Amino acid sequence: MVGALYIMSETGDLCLELFQNDPFYQEKKKLLNCKGLGVKETLSQELLNTSFEKLLQFARIPNLDKVEVYFGDDACNSEGIYSVRNEISALSWILSLIPAQLEALREAVTSRISEVVGSEKEEARVDDRYGCEKESRLLEWGQNNGVKSKLQIAQIDGYGRGAVASQDLRFGDVALEIPISSIISEEYVYNSDMYPILEKIDGMTSETMLLLWTMRERHNQDSKFKPYFDSLQEHFRTGLSFGVDGIMVLHGTLLLDEIMQAKELLRERYDELIHHLSNHRDIFPPELYTWEHYLWACELYYSNSMQIKFPDGKLKTCLIPVAGFLNHSIYPHIVKYGKVDSETSSLKFPLSRPCKKGEQCYLSYGNYSSSHLLTFYGFLPKRDNPYDIIPLGSSLPSLLLIILEITSIVLPKVVVSESLSLADVDEDIENEFSRTSHMLRGTWLSRNHNIFHYGLPTPLLNYLRRAHGLVHHSEIDLWKNLEVEMGVLESLRSTFDDMMENLKDVDTIDRANADWDVKMAMEFKERQRKIVSSILDSCSAGIKLVQEAIAKQSV
Repeated sequence: MVGALYIMSETGDLCLELFQNDPFYQEKKKLLNCKGLGVKETLSQELLNTSFEKLLQFARIPNLDKVEVYFGDDACNSEGIYSVRNEISALSWILSLIPAQLEALREAVTSRISEVVGSEKEEARVDDRYGCEKESRLLEWGQNNGVKSKLQIAQIDGYGRGAVASQDLRFGDVALEIPISSIISEEYVYNSDMYPILEKIDGMTSETMLLLWTMRERHNQDSKFKPYFDSLQEHFRTGLSFGVDGIMVLHGTLLLDEIMQAKELLRERYDELIHHLSNHRDIFPPELYTWEHYLWACELYYSNSMQIKFPDGKLKTCLIPVAGFLNHSIYPHIVKYGKVDSETSSLKFPLSRPCKKGEQCYLSYGNYSSSHLLTFYGFLPKRDNPYDIIPLGSSLPSLLLIILEITSIVLPKVVVSESLSLADVDEDIENEFSRTSHMLRGTWLSRNHNIFHYGLPTPLLNYLRRAHGLVHHSEIDLWKNLEVEMGVLESLRSTFDDMMENLKDVDTIDRANADWDVKMAMEFKERQRKIVSSILDSCSAGIKLVQEAIAKQSV
């Protein structure tokens, strides 16, 4: 946990506290101070009704992720909302910690959750031409194996397959519950004839073992999970399956290098594995372990696996039948999951905001950029993605994380679900990444375009000011050094002028008749251009503001 909410036994007052083990403690402390709040706040029970907004203001900040922390109050709207994801997380966090005796406060939080705006509430447009026979058989299999579902699987226009609420669902309702016995985990490998061979291979991880087990089990006609494997696509359309034409369209983007690195590492890993497996053809039939089957299995795990915390405290990479049909949204209904309920021995997917009958029920795969979602999941979000960032300086942190995840085979659908403790995250990597990297995103997401802000992130501007020799960044210092401000903005504009030039598209592409990978690459590139264009516009507007200020000072 990154914070706590509890009742003080002596006074009965409600206490809020930001924990020092939060990986972004100092940054969040500053944000709290900007709102007139400390890292520890006390609210009198008698004043709780009038202090609700203060309670929510505090709760938002412990629940900020690293991107939201970086862009800080510049991205906070007039109502104090950082993002729909953060608002849902903050309200859910409050509700999970409020003692039962504070019934009025619990009702107020529940009511606010229902009012969260910006959510995707439209009724799913179901394509009735698609029969979903395989999916229906999987749901029937799930019912027979203890799966409880309040969802229906359908072909949805613009999404492919998805999960639709079969009844009105309220906050806290469990949309899907899956017993451990219906989850594919490493235990199946340990009980197979593969294990005695695989355990002797140096560097073999449980995730790689599970992937190799899946490649063979997929073709087992007597498999317990046959309805699940039958429901899967024959081909996954992720960035890892891009052809030459799709790759070429990505020229000028960081994504091109990332995909090429990823594919190269996958091929190296495959060649290494096949060298070991070729001595045991009876257990690992060559026809089931081709490069094409290996890539299919990797894409399956990248796009459908989840890391689940079991009652013994161990995190395991798993495939979750039925749950894989839940699509991602930046306005999710389900954000807190990934931990097995020890009392019921099942994995539950509770709602963090209501979902009406007929609406598509969305999951949060994680706070991922569009480049990440395209590479490993094969889609781009329907709306502007606040996690579409452009890293500045060395791109090593981004690439390093992808390389590390690929070489260990699994990049799960939820690396760390919000229901898991941050102690489960490598905090050293988080801290190093947050302190040494800078980023930009679409400046339309910023609420402050005034002088010294321009819709650009304050940490980056201060970093560039220091690089131009301005150590102190008080408003007085900035007004005294407008020529430094001009240099900062001109440097940024020059950098992104070059980037925009690299993002130019090939005019000869016939989009209407292009293959799926070319269309996706073109859409991704368009999104990148939109972001870069907004940054250039903000730099130009900022230069104009600084020029006007210099002119006034010289009068």
